[in-house]
Amino acid sequence: MSILIVDDSLVSRTFISNLLNEVGYTELILCESIEDAYKTIGFDDPETTSTDLDLILLDINLPGKSGTDACQEISEHEVFCDIPIIVISGADHLDGLEAAFKAGASDYITKPPSHTELLARIRSALRLKTEMNQRKAREEDLLVLNDRLAEMNRELERLSTTDSLTGLANRRSFNEFLSREWLREQREQEPFSVIMIDIDHFKKYNDHYGHLEGDVCLQKVAWALQSALCRPGDLLARYGGEEFVAILPHTDLQGAVELAENLHQRIRELELEHENSPVSSNVTVSAGIASVIPNQSISPSQVVAMADKALYAAKQAGRNQSAIATPPSCEAQSLN
Repeated sequence: MSILIVDDSLVSRTFISNLLNEVGYTELILCESIEDAYKTIGFDDPETTSTDLDLILLDINLPGKSGTDACQEISEHEVFCDIPIIVISGADHLDGLEAAFKAGASDYITKPPSHTELLARIRSALRLKTEMNQRKAREEDLLVLNDRLAEMNRELERLSTTDSLTGLANRRSFNEFLSREWLREQREQEPFSVIMIDIDHFKKYNDHYGHLEGDVCLQKVAWALQSALCRPGDLLARYGGEEFVAILPHTDLQGAVELAENLHQRIRELELEHENSPVSSNVTVSAGIASVIPNQSISPSQVVAMADKALYAAKQAGRNQSAIATPPSCEAQSLN
């Protein structure tokens, strides 16, 4: 235990230090003024600040800076604020104790102190410091645990909304985004487009190259499709199996068609070999496009169904192309 004794009386400093040495308190710092004490413990110098101080015995009546002023400054210091302060006062200066307690002192003794009283108050103050240290350690541990828990919750939230294979939004995230953006576009009466995308003859790819290569193919296709979506307000999700879906708020039919062509181009640039595809020697995709201005007579799920119907039309027309769903009949028309 490290104890700082600040007293301008050599006799008093010697008496207290000898008594403490006798009972095993040997880590003592003796100073005759506040200024000397501040310099010794690095009060105003972060590079030399002593962080292992456990107790301060402080004469309330000192030349220069008073003990009361020191109590106030110590109680406001970032490092020393939790250190108990026992003020030492002569019997004829007790009127200053109230100010010292208000300034941050935790206890007091009168001069000359008795052995029993001095040791009892010091031991009580040191127990208090130990309890404060333990409480602070528990609080710091709790903060660390809370940070870890928050990080775990963020990771769980990410995992719950992310497809583990491709890193894209999963079906749950897609549904939430679809509902939220649909309501917003309905309020603002802005165009809303959906593109359903399917890898052509993916089963044949899996059968020929194996499921591990199939997973790699899905990842590469996902990354290529994602690279085509430049706006932060758009969402690409894995819809299931080899199907993907893009939600495009504030995008009309022409914009959706242009994006679909960009999607095809990104897939062509991959040049992923697909020997068993009747469509091409490389991996290709088909896409179905639906674009509406949201209103009360149609639901977001109906728009997705329209895009899915258009995707079917693109497949029926020979794959490796896009088709659009044309409301109100929702008949799908191939763009090729």
